[in-house]
Amino acid sequence: MGKGVSILGIFVADTAYLAARLPVVGETITGSGFSVGPGGKGSNQAVAAARAGAGAGEAANVSFISKIGRDTFGDLALKTYAHAGVLPKLTVMDNQPTGAAFIYVNDKTGDNAIIVYPGAAGTITIEDVEAARQTIETSAIFVTQLEQPAEAAHHGLMIARKAGVTTIFNPAPAEPFPEAIYPLCDYIIPNETEAAALVGFPLDTIDDAKRAGDVLLERGVGTAIITLGSRGVLFHSPDCSVAVPAIAAGPVIDTTGAGDAFVGGFAAALADGFTPLDAVRFGCATAGIAVTRRGTAPAMPERSEIEALLRR
Repeated sequence: MGKGVSILGIFVADTAYLAARLPVVGETITGSGFSVGPGGKGSNQAVAAARAGAGAGEAANVSFISKIGRDTFGDLALKTYAHAGVLPKLTVMDNQPTGAAFIYVNDKTGDNAIIVYPGAAGTITIEDVEAARQTIETSAIFVTQLEQPAEAAHHGLMIARKAGVTTIFNPAPAEPFPEAIYPLCDYIIPNETEAAALVGFPLDTIDDAKRAGDVLLERGVGTAIITLGSRGVLFHSPDCSVAVPAIAAGPVIDTTGAGDAFVGGFAAALADGFTPLDAVRFGCATAGIAVTRRGTAPAMPERSEIEALLRR
């Protein structure tokens, strides 16, 4: 049995703009805030898992597999991993920039809208994933998403499944992917929008979410975990369907990265031997703290904070 968590995904520099609304085409408006920080779904999940203490109660053991450019944003990635305790498994490219994201955050509600350009990480190939085979095979948990090419995610899941590594697939953003990915997922973790795109109907109620969970199980997934924002999370396996409530840690100021906080916290807890349902609660607490802070990776809480919230 391997240890810790390996994550395949992308790093981007998040450039976040606070404003009352988005401008329309041709319009310029004044914002109320700006920040630059580390982002990208896979990268955020790696930081969340490391901060949450993945590695069976020892020092965090989280590897992040990706590609970056040799530039200022790439330097930001390396500093982020050094600070969070993530083990970077990165290819540094001279002919591609590090990815970047435009993030609009509503300064009243915290709601967000995002444009992502993956840059170097958009060129991740099956060969790049194959080069990271040992990292994947020696982990307890493997996580990937859809910001890098789907065939790379598919190959990572195949390597992990063949090695007996527990697999988590976060089908985000809601891009098309091969049907063959479903049976490779011990856990699939879409949000309600992504789940609706996958199953073809909206998730207005918990019963809708359960129906969506059934569709995902029929496609070969082991367990469907659908995040529902303030409504919490649906844990849906063949023998257990539980609506787990959201865990509030304070006023919500920025929901960007909440899903990544959940996935990272859930993966860390699974790697530490939590039951799947307890790992879901741990993920909910991780996300509950993250949304009370601005930013994505910088908002991810430490394990002690998560445990304190769960005790409360």
